[in-house]
Amino acid sequence: MIPADKLRSWKTALPFWVSFLLLPLVALAAWFGGWTIALPPLATWYLFAVLDGVFGLDRENADPMTKEADLRWYTLLTMVWVPAQAVLLLGLLIYVPTADHLSSTEKVGVFFGMGVLSGAVGINYSHELMHQRSRLERWLADVLLAMVLYSHFRSEHLLVHHRYVGTPRDPVTARYNEGFHRYYPRVLYQCWRSAFRAEAEKLGRKSLPWTDLRNPFFRYWALQAAMLFIAFLLGGWSGLALFCVQAGVAIWQLELVNYIEHYGLTRKYLGNGKFEPVLPRHSWNAAHKASNWLLINLQRHSDHHYKPDRRFPLLQNHTESDAPQLPFGYPVMTVAAMVPPLWRRIMNPKVRDWRQMHYPEITNWSAYNKALPASQRDAIATAQN
Repeated sequence: MIPADKLRSWKTALPFWVSFLLLPLVALAAWFGGWTIALPPLATWYLFAVLDGVFGLDRENADPMTKEADLRWYTLLTMVWVPAQAVLLLGLLIYVPTADHLSSTEKVGVFFGMGVLSGAVGINYSHELMHQRSRLERWLADVLLAMVLYSHFRSEHLLVHHRYVGTPRDPVTARYNEGFHRYYPRVLYQCWRSAFRAEAEKLGRKSLPWTDLRNPFFRYWALQAAMLFIAFLLGGWSGLALFCVQAGVAIWQLELVNYIEHYGLTRKYLGNGKFEPVLPRHSWNAAHKASNWLLINLQRHSDHHYKPDRRFPLLQNHTESDAPQLPFGYPVMTVAAMVPPLWRRIMNPKVRDWRQMHYPEITNWSAYNKALPASQRDAIATAQN
């Protein structure tokens, strides 16, 4: 176990700052163009896949009782990223649209790389920030999400996903045998709708209408409108279009990860509209060291859902007996997810083994593959007993 005094050292936290090395690659792509525009996505996806093979697995856990004050180098990381990403994005909006040495394709390529960065790193950091009690950190999460026009992710993640993960009420939980290309358009629509409904219901419990200014969607819309206006102000119509390219790529990156994290995993239905509590077994776990440095332990997702209030350096790695394990880190698995036959060949046997291991009494899983009415779920649950 990693003791608190070791966590206090900047040397222990340093590997997690590796994401900052990707920022110059995007700037380099904008400055030189040509083959350099491939560097950001290649480094994010393929370099870290190679590094996972070099560095192997990290199963060591930090002391979960470590005090907040001992984690300053980790909390600083996610907060400093926000202005760093903002400066890079704004600089690109000023420079790239009028850069004569870049073709239109190269300009799109630069912002594609920026989108990979703002999605794989930026949205991931916003996820860490939105879970904290600090108002400043939650605001920083909103700024990051506004940069990719996906502000509702905060409401959907906190109010819907964590509450309903592994059930038909959670749009983000990918169903067994559901390919990513079917999953993606579904979540784009359903997540926005469920997030808005959750906030409206929250206000309704206080006898307030959804139009009340305390609805965070007004803040979301204002921040996103500000980002679009800034993009147009700095880069004109070309800058606005390129800004939307990076936002679209970032959203795609986020939903690819969402697809992987819970694919085919469900909580057992207990009847009367209730499901079993969330356990580590309801999220895929990955202990690959290098990609966990890049993604600040996001791959320890089993523990995140089990203990959502833990900061990323304190997330625990769970063994195969407690949590299902991915064969590779997210950089490899996201590529596999884009090829549904390959994905199913890798993951479907693992899901079936997981079901047999944890729920051998369930023989009919049809009710878990789509949002059936409670009466039908009850009938199936009764038939299992």
